[in-house]
Amino acid sequence: MTTLSILIVTVFVAGYLCIALESVTKVNKAAIALLMCVLCWTLLMMGPGAYYPEVATDGVVHHIAEVIEHHLGDAAGTLFFLMGAMTIVEIVDSNGGFNFVRDTLKTRSKRKLMWRVAFMTFFLSAILDNLTTSIVMIMVLRKLVQSREERLIYAALIVISANSGGAFSPIGDVTTIMLWIKGVISTQGVLTEIFIPSLVSMVVPASILQFSLKGKFDKEQNLPKADVSQFTKTQRDIIFWLGVGGLVFVPIFKTLTHLPPFMGILLVLGVLWTTTEIFHYNTSEDDTMAKRVSDIMTKIDLSTIMFFLGILMAVAVLQEIGVLTALGEGLNEAFSGNYYVINGIIGVLSSIVDNVPLVAGCMGMYPVAEAGPMAVDGIFWQLLAYCAGVGGSMLIIGSAAGVVVMGLEKITFGWYLKKITWIAFVGYLAGIVCYWLVRMLLF
Repeated sequence: MTTLSILIVTVFVAGYLCIALESVTKVNKAAIALLMCVLCWTLLMMGPGAYYPEVATDGVVHHIAEVIEHHLGDAAGTLFFLMGAMTIVEIVDSNGGFNFVRDTLKTRSKRKLMWRVAFMTFFLSAILDNLTTSIVMIMVLRKLVQSREERLIYAALIVISANSGGAFSPIGDVTTIMLWIKGVISTQGVLTEIFIPSLVSMVVPASILQFSLKGKFDKEQNLPKADVSQFTKTQRDIIFWLGVGGLVFVPIFKTLTHLPPFMGILLVLGVLWTTTEIFHYNTSEDDTMAKRVSDIMTKIDLSTIMFFLGILMAVAVLQEIGVLTALGEGLNEAFSGNYYVINGIIGVLSSIVDNVPLVAGCMGMYPVAEAGPMAVDGIFWQLLAYCAGVGGSMLIIGSAAGVVVMGLEKITFGWYLKKITWIAFVGYLAGIVCYWLVRMLLF
């Protein structure tokens, strides 16, 4: 590793520590992420020849500009998807669309509510995706739990359940989508062999967290009536099904058109926006101005978007200088043949850096074989799908679901690290052991 590479990694680690210590430094994590991103790319520009020897000296600056645009394009797709999904959920929520979901989950028992939220999040994330499901469930949770301390526990369980649910579905997480599209895992294979380990990785943490919740909610504080617009019940139902049904339609749209997922989100947002504008024709002016999409969009947490941008672009630098690839190769050499250990470590790393470049690096490093652990639906690829998805639950910034919940509920890195990380890790290990038992019994 060159001196410049060491310097870039040092800046990344220092920035990461500042993000982790946000509650101590009192500096917004988005500001640190943006600074870390710019500093890493600036350092790369100081010695580009070491990383792009095949590019002529007079063209290397132009080449790096193209590289930045490429990574920015990938990040923008994720960010537009996030903004679109957050806006859609906010529209449905502000117009009372989630009332019946709230009524389905409602119970005065704190532990019963926890299990209902966990299972609904788990299965919804397999259909929608873990990011969208997290946004939906946090919106519903706000209507059910008024105590912030208790709501943080539920929110942490939503992160764990969403990541676990996304791991056993080919469309539940961006990493499983990548592996599925490449053809190294099949729909039947991942559903039949990863479902039970994923379920265990959710049930074990939930079983531990339930001891943090005792008693029942107060009638006066629990389940408040939501403020709804002057829309009729039929109109609210239409908004709900257009919103949630549209989110379910996004992966179908991608399959049919081969366009990026964020294009499907923009389509759903456009249809929902147009529909609400039509519905507002017959409402009062005050209600119209308060509930229109143009006003709702101002409620989107842009600091979370900026944080996401900074993290994704900073990790892209590590990918460009070959740090992630070298890390994968080092793991392969150190634990040759032990795919459980290799993928277990990759899962832990996915909670620190973005799991997308990690999985992308693994797909580039390891060839698909006709038989054995590296074959389609082999041990390596299925474990990679599980570990990269579920492993992100160990840190609040280890997954897209965690980042968005962190922004919505203002969860600090330190609180999650102290209270939840070890619980998520226990569930993660339990799922790996469960997968090993499943493979032993089936094969």
